[in-house]
Amino acid sequence: MIIGIGVDVVDVERFGRQLERTPGLRDRLFVPAERSLNLRSLAARFAAKESVAKALGAPAGMNWQDCWIGLDEHGPTVQVKDTVAGVAQAKGIKRWHLSMSHDGGIATATVIAEG
Repeated sequence: MIIGIGVDVVDVERFGRQLERTPGLRDRLFVPAERSLNLRSLAARFAAKESVAKALGAPAGMNWQDCWIGLDEHGPTVQVKDTVAGVAQAKGIKRWHLSMSHDGGIATATVIAEG
């Protein structure tokens, strides 16, 4: 059963300017394993995290460090802990589906939360 769907689009150049303009933003938004990725990959991961938040109903108090995008043999995966995992558990989410892409200066992600 689908519990939530989220989609987000990020302008890669604009996102890069925000990272340059705001010291510490990269550290607040991304876990250590993500921080060294190129700008397009960071923008896609930010879109994915935003999509997770939307699939959860944009809960208050979500910590960006409690959601990250990993990789397995099938591609990118949504990983959650603490604040995000708690909301997901309360909503009965057992599985995440994620698609990410970047092209022509735009990064996008779609997340489906399944129970």
